[in-house]
Amino acid sequence: MLFSRMKSTLVEPEQALRGRGSSVLVNPTFHDVFGIPVQKVPEGSDVAYFALGCFWGAEKLFWKTPGVTNTAVGYAGGYTPNPTYEEVCSARTGHTEIVKVSYDPAKVRYDDLLKVFFENHNPTQGMRQGNDVGTQYRSAIYTTSPEQLATAEAVRDRYQTEFSRAGFGRITTEIKPEPEFFYAEDYHQQYLDKNPFGYCPVHATGVTCN
Repeated sequence: MLFSRMKSTLVEPEQALRGRGSSVLVNPTFHDVFGIPVQKVPEGSDVAYFALGCFWGAEKLFWKTPGVTNTAVGYAGGYTPNPTYEEVCSARTGHTEIVKVSYDPAKVRYDDLLKVFFENHNPTQGMRQGNDVGTQYRSAIYTTSPEQLATAEAVRDRYQTEFSRAGFGRITTEIKPEPEFFYAEDYHQQYLDKNPFGYCPVHATGVTCN
């Protein structure tokens, strides 16, 4: 029980693991679906960051979204540079599991990506998604421009009305300008393409908003 509480409490900066000076992802690592380096932002693309529980299923949602040009999974929002997955699971990095989404704004709007985000997990659960408990599973949107930040907050408020109407509590999604993003290990990238029958915990609530 004590360990469960520890996993659900954000670590203090001075107690975070020290990490390392280089990425845990070998460079370059090619995307199993798009066939380009996962680190590449294609020309003309914007970038968005979404955390909605386990990043395996979350990444698949976005690479299947028309207009998305690249995806990668990693860690952000905490203190430990270049953490390993095991370190993130220890709840001593402060990071959440997150998807970096490159998208063509001429083909898909940021609002549409937010719709994918809010309608494919439960953003009211705090430090968990379903049976996945811990700070690494918290809901988060990290924005790359003032316009994204304003849009994310406005869309959150619209969804709050619908979640409240459906009997859910307050949306706990963390929304803030992007912190540093650290790529996850190669075996996590496009995990559900490499392992099509793997664990895929997408916790949609049925709440929608037009």
